[in-house]
Amino acid sequence: MPNFVMLPPEINSLRMFTGAGSAPMLDAAAAWDGLASELGTAASSFSWVTSGLAGRAWQGAASAAMTAAAAPYAELLSAACAHAAGAAQQARTVADVFEAARSAMVHPLAVVANRSVFIQLIRSNFLGLNAPAIMATEGQYEEMWAADVSAMTGYHAGASAAAVQLPSGLQQFLQNLPNLGIGNKGNANVGNGNTGSGNIGFGNSGFGNSELVPPQPGNNNIGSGNNGNNNIGAGNAGNGNFGFGNFGNGNIGFGNGGPTDLSNPDLSTFSPTPGNNNVGMGNTGNGNFGLGNLGNGNIGGGNTGIGNIGAGNTGNGNWGFGNNGNNNIGIGLTGDNQVGINLAGLLNSGNGNIGLFNSGDHNIGFFNSGSHNIGVFSSGVNNVFPGHINSLGFANSGTGSLGFGNSGAGNVGFANSGLLNTGFGNAGSINTGGFNGNNLNTGFFNSGETNTGFGNSGHVNTGFWNAGNLNTGVGIATDNGLVGYAATTNSGFSNTGVGNSGLGNTSADGHGISGFFNSASGGSIITGVTSGFFNTGVTGAMGPFPAGMLSGFNSGFFNTGIANSGLFSLGQLAMTLG
Repeated sequence: MPNFVMLPPEINSLRMFTGAGSAPMLDAAAAWDGLASELGTAASSFSWVTSGLAGRAWQGAASAAMTAAAAPYAELLSAACAHAAGAAQQARTVADVFEAARSAMVHPLAVVANRSVFIQLIRSNFLGLNAPAIMATEGQYEEMWAADVSAMTGYHAGASAAAVQLPSGLQQFLQNLPNLGIGNKGNANVGNGNTGSGNIGFGNSGFGNSELVPPQPGNNNIGSGNNGNNNIGAGNAGNGNFGFGNFGNGNIGFGNGGPTDLSNPDLSTFSPTPGNNNVGMGNTGNGNFGLGNLGNGNIGGGNTGIGNIGAGNTGNGNWGFGNNGNNNIGIGLTGDNQVGINLAGLLNSGNGNIGLFNSGDHNIGFFNSGSHNIGVFSSGVNNVFPGHINSLGFANSGTGSLGFGNSGAGNVGFANSGLLNTGFGNAGSINTGGFNGNNLNTGFFNSGETNTGFGNSGHVNTGFWNAGNLNTGVGIATDNGLVGYAATTNSGFSNTGVGNSGLGNTSADGHGISGFFNSASGGSIITGVTSGFFNTGVTGAMGPFPAGMLSGFNSGFFNTGIANSGLFSLGQLAMTLG
């Protein structure tokens, strides 16, 4: 399905009303017309000359042989003329379809005006008096969304029909355009280290890439380190995302993703579930609009639940700030179906809150929901170390995150939707760096696994822009091993174990370490699974797994133990305070 279906009118309208419009396509049509005219003239002239020679001055066997040899060339010129004329017509058709679609789109300024009115109504919605106007404004916005999708659907259908009618040779040529760059696998990539086709940037590949399966192609990404299709930005995992560090489909913004449970992680993927169609930063769930919301369909900041409008609400269907319950309209209310302002609770609901507009228990700051959050617009509860700090920072919806805009769990940094990352914009997990769409990377813009470096779409590489696996170098698209670990078991230098990259990493009977001078030992099931610098993994309890089974799972710098992010084990230490 085209990704415009998932995009709001802010994006679809802006795309259609900015840029060059139909002018380049009309220029292309004119160029094809010119070529068709030249080819037609050449075919007519060539046929006239050969027929004139054969019919008058030049007779005999040689003349007949010349005529027979020249006939296919004249036919080729005539066929090329017809193909060029057809391409010109299809280019004009696409331009006409574009103009029709743009005329049916909602103007971007109208969308901006609608959102501005909506925000103003939300801000001034004391006691819920603006509820009818808010609903009417949101209804207009939904009509804008539907109108844009309808126009784009017609545009897509018309352009696709025109493309199908192109000459088969031209279609084949377009499908087999060469890559522009180094280390690419696929066709028509512009950049380096991409796996797939039509990508612009570095290190893009397909969603679901793993060291255990052949590389999955990702297509039509614009940016770097994306894992999926049709993403615009960096470090996204999924399809049709706009921004960076999003995990899921159709998200717009930074660090949006789906829920996860660090107390019971899925060791096969070590990833959250996808979150879809969020707009904003650090949202966990689906269809949220704003900052640090946890749940579905929330509008605002730091809400936990479903369908809340405002900030710092816990529950469902609340309008206002700091409410705890369901269907409340007001500020700091506790219970269900309440209307008003809770001055007795100092505008907070729950117990032990310090600040304003907090719901839940023991929050410090503003507009926090859940419990034991410190900061602004954060949500959730610490289910790893119950009763201790859940998050510290701004707009975090993930468990145990330090920083801002993190929807994943155990992150130190900002806009991470994966787990246990140290850095920013990572949709993968256990990364040290930024904009990594997959797991266990040390560096930036990697969509493969366990890479040390920059822009790698393959796995276990040390270097830059490698689409192959287990390579040490730059721009290598061939494989030196993996999927069974043939040929070699590590990339980089002075590594011991299996499936490691970087320098000086050791994992006794383990695998999956990237970075520099990391080690792990002691796990009976999994040992390794680390990124960063100078980390020491030792066995310990993690979720339902007792000590002795797992070792590693660290990212960052100078950490010791298991499941650490950040530096000097301070990330996990912060989660045990409070």
